[in-house]
Amino acid sequence: MPRSLAAIFAAALLVACPYQSVAQLSEIEQAMVAFIDATNAGAEAELIESVNINSGSMNFAGVKAVAEHMMPLFEAIGFDVRWEDGSAFGRAGHLVAELRGGGEGPKILLIGHLDTVFEPSSPFQEFRRLENDRASGPGITDMKGGNFIMLQALRALNDVGLLAEMDITVVLTGDEELSGDPLALSKKAITDAAEYADIAIGFEDGDGNDATANISRRGASGWLLEVTGTPAHSSQVFREDIGPGAIYETARILLLFLENLQQEENLTFNPGHIIGGTDITHDLENSQGTAFGKDNVVAETALVTGDLRAMSLEQLERARTTMREIVAANFPHTSATITFDDGYPPLAPTEGNRRLLRLYSQASVDLGFGPVAPVNPRLAGAADVSFTSGLVDMAIDGLGLSGSGGHTVDETARMSAFSSQSKRAALLLHRLYAQ
Repeated sequence: MPRSLAAIFAAALLVACPYQSVAQLSEIEQAMVAFIDATNAGAEAELIESVNINSGSMNFAGVKAVAEHMMPLFEAIGFDVRWEDGSAFGRAGHLVAELRGGGEGPKILLIGHLDTVFEPSSPFQEFRRLENDRASGPGITDMKGGNFIMLQALRALNDVGLLAEMDITVVLTGDEELSGDPLALSKKAITDAAEYADIAIGFEDGDGNDATANISRRGASGWLLEVTGTPAHSSQVFREDIGPGAIYETARILLLFLENLQQEENLTFNPGHIIGGTDITHDLENSQGTAFGKDNVVAETALVTGDLRAMSLEQLERARTTMREIVAANFPHTSATITFDDGYPPLAPTEGNRRLLRLYSQASVDLGFGPVAPVNPRLAGAADVSFTSGLVDMAIDGLGLSGSGGHTVDETARMSAFSSQSKRAALLLHRLYAQ
């Protein structure tokens, strides 16, 4: 373990009861807080400009325009910035910014994303002020607000003369909301940076509550079940040489999935699409298909697509093993196969992640904002930080702009959290470096 990380782990143990403030802010930390207060309005204006640029995942020009808006802002505080083209995986690309200081602190990876779920055809296109400290806009919480919270924290470190000594990589992906294919290329910028880094910090909005942060995220993968039976007149169904047909076999499999797996904590397995009959077609890319069959004919084919989410690679493989065993134990004269895609890996709640949360929570308490608790992983989806799993010693996510209504035209942010989240992130980065 690098000496700097050993010091961080030791410091985290000293605040094992993180809800009691043990020190006032240092002069440097007070200066960073003052900087964020003084520049918050300008940073908020930059955020609004970013929100007003449509960057739906498939609007490649828009995604790149958001990157071009942010690139000079990172360059202004000393980062080397580049655009990594995404044509090899069918998306716009990624913004990567690197700062290689000469200090002895940990190597830190900061993660955000440029794209949103709102394509140019969406009616939801502009930032709008609302009552009671709220504002709406496409991607304001998920996650353009988080991108600028990250930037404000880095600017505060730069203002007090510490940033130039640090070793930081920033990856803002252009396809978090709709990942490119293959994932090995789509997420290579993150995995490469994670292999270099010691610590990963994500600025997603988590569960929308700034009193929580993610130290774990469930993985998100898919499955495809294909079933065949023996076609015959319905009056002969269940006959010894015919069997029950494809639809009964599919029902058997799905029912046993439910009976054997639903007791697993934080595991979910959802059949989202089913087709069955005498003859079927399926368009996997567009999640649609057709079926032809008659009530008086035993079904010959059936197909189900589904979603599988697990807390760890061990839980994921255990679930897949159970599902394969169920699929293989066929009714007479039927057969079935199940295939899995890897999708997003799970980020397990390691002790290193818990220690990082304790440091973040202590920074929040010292700022007067109260403690930060771990998010229930059932309340937050998959995110790019999961691709750092097993590659870094510590990881945390959900440090972005809090709000509600993500992925809908009601996406709304609590704007006062923009400043407070920037301060929390700035103190965390400072304390990681200063240990």
